[in-house]
Amino acid sequence: MAEPPGAPHRTTGSTLLHPLSGLLGIPLDQINFVACQLFALLAAFWFRIYLGPSHASSAVRHAFATLFGIYFAVFCFGWYSIHLFVLVMMNYGIMNMASIPNIHRYSFAVAMGYLTLCHISRIYIFHYGILTTDFSGPLMIITQKITTLACQLHDGIGRQAEELTAEQNRLAVKTRPSLLEYLSYLLNFMSIIAGPCSNYKDYIAFIEGRHVHMKLLEVNWKQKGYDRLPDPSPTGAVMYKLCVTLVSLILFLTLTKNFPMAYIIDNEFLDKTPFLSRLGYLYVVTQAAKPKYYFAWTLADAVNNAAGYGFSGVDEKGTFRWDLLSNLNIWNIETATSFKMYIENWNIQTAAWLKRVCYDRAPWYPTALTFILSALWHGIYPGYYFTFLTGILITLAARAIRNNCRRYFLSSVPLKIAYDVVTWVATQLAVCYTVAPFVMLAVEPTIKFYKSMYFHMHVLSILVLLVLPIRPQAHSRRKPQDQAMQNSVKSKDK
Repeated sequence: MAEPPGAPHRTTGSTLLHPLSGLLGIPLDQINFVACQLFALLAAFWFRIYLGPSHASSAVRHAFATLFGIYFAVFCFGWYSIHLFVLVMMNYGIMNMASIPNIHRYSFAVAMGYLTLCHISRIYIFHYGILTTDFSGPLMIITQKITTLACQLHDGIGRQAEELTAEQNRLAVKTRPSLLEYLSYLLNFMSIIAGPCSNYKDYIAFIEGRHVHMKLLEVNWKQKGYDRLPDPSPTGAVMYKLCVTLVSLILFLTLTKNFPMAYIIDNEFLDKTPFLSRLGYLYVVTQAAKPKYYFAWTLADAVNNAAGYGFSGVDEKGTFRWDLLSNLNIWNIETATSFKMYIENWNIQTAAWLKRVCYDRAPWYPTALTFILSALWHGIYPGYYFTFLTGILITLAARAIRNNCRRYFLSSVPLKIAYDVVTWVATQLAVCYTVAPFVMLAVEPTIKFYKSMYFHMHVLSILVLLVLPIRPQAHSRRKPQDQAMQNSVKSKDK
């Protein structure tokens, strides 16, 4: 609920910028968030230039990143930041005391359990009329990192190399981190406020100065006419991402407030607007809801790049790429012609986390379990579960259509273009239909929305699944792991 005009905005974070909040008419929590990220951007440049691996030891870099991260957390969330530190220290104890075969299970249960309890307490105890600070974002990122490290530690110490997929083998952690390394990975100032989650080995390589070097060694530079390894600078990538951030901010301040999602269930709007017009307006309000995510994630990516973290290698044209930690690909999102393509380019690092800790490890129903975990991780608002359960249904239907129909449209260019146009429209409308409850949050507006849309996506998806044959999906990336587990079981039986 919006606060009445003139009501003081209560927060557990710093009130230093309260005058600026009042001047701009923007909630203090959002002002603190942007201020911390902008300060983190400046600190990241300083960190790369004056505390680079050639100027400071790994311990100094770890300590600086950790202390600044803790300061940002306290500045933004005040005493609520205790939740972050409690979760971090509990799981450090688990990491050092739990047996390796169970370390990922215990870490996952404790991190997700604590996150869920905090979701419940923040929404149902503290949200109404007492405190408004939302500390769940950093807690969600830390949960991702804790479970990522636990799984990769389990892979590195508790399993044989032949049991792992190529990616699991590459990311496996062979030794338990020290307390300083652990705190730096979880609480560093580049990612504590808005993420993203990264892999432990990549982060340690960045701190120790091996991050860019390892990626450069994958290219034969002598064939390209270089006598020595180049020294790629992130400045260009950072400037580009800051421009995207600025445009996203302008769109947020102009579009988002003028096209609220709640209007699509307004009684007058529903009575006077035809169905197709309501579909069009649904697309518009969904587009208007995106800039805040584009802003936050692109700025977070720029902060990491400014520190020298996020180099992913060289593309086919020889251009240095700084998208290792990118959380979205805006062009691919807006031009997606399949539900899968859309999901793969939205919140990329969270999708990667879900794949590594759930999809690749789930013994049964990986798609359904991954969607359920995603809903639990996001929170306990009913709208989240409507979104992700609907997402399961539409994903299966979209997969069935693609597997059964796409090949008939590849014989000529006009047919392929027609197919792409139709699937683009269907994908964008399906996404809008799916995510509306995510924004509405509650049950009543969600059901009202679905009724106004005649549950058409649900009905169409069910009909598709009933009519079209469903081909079993090949999980080729899971085969090495599954085969090794079978061999292990056979050897034990002997």
